[in-house]
Amino acid sequence: MASSAITPSAAGLRALSHPTRLKMLMLLRSEGPATATQLAQKLALNTGATSYHLRQLAEHGFIVEDHERGDARDRWWRAAHQSTHMGMATRPEEEAEDAEAYLQTVALMYTETLMQAVAERRFLPAAWQAASTTSDWHIRLTPTRAEELLDALEAVISRFWDTEEPRDSQGTADFVVNLNAFPRPGTVVLEGSEE
Repeated sequence: MASSAITPSAAGLRALSHPTRLKMLMLLRSEGPATATQLAQKLALNTGATSYHLRQLAEHGFIVEDHERGDARDRWWRAAHQSTHMGMATRPEEEAEDAEAYLQTVALMYTETLMQAVAERRFLPAAWQAASTTSDWHIRLTPTRAEELLDALEAVISRFWDTEEPRDSQGTADFVVNLNAFPRPGTVVLEGSEE
């Protein structure tokens, strides 16, 4: 069983900033263990490239070999954690570029998932349509109050995560919650600016 979360090092962020690796990790977390061949088919890659990306993920502790499933011919891989956490706090200058590259890749994955959800929305059962949203709220807060809001939202999400329905429960589906919270671009004086 995967432990709850990993906070990547700078090198780990660099490894995850490749979209293919992030997709592989997401698949292993959401669909369970798989072989390089299975992942290659799902991602339309060759097995050599898939194996390379899997080794990179393993080297940085994001995935581990699933020895219960593997044999001499097929190596199975599973996610080592249920989620990746990367706080938005200031990072040392030498890590800033890696953190930004990772966050840009995450934003691309979020966008891709949201676009797929929008395309499928009208075909979903009414109950799932009603249980979905793409709302946003623009609130004026201090950094301290913004952090309080994030803590409260994360606590609510964690409560539901801790009591999630078993995979084989009738009527359940994997439900994605993306929490994106940040000052609206262009509204905060940036460090080092002359304003």
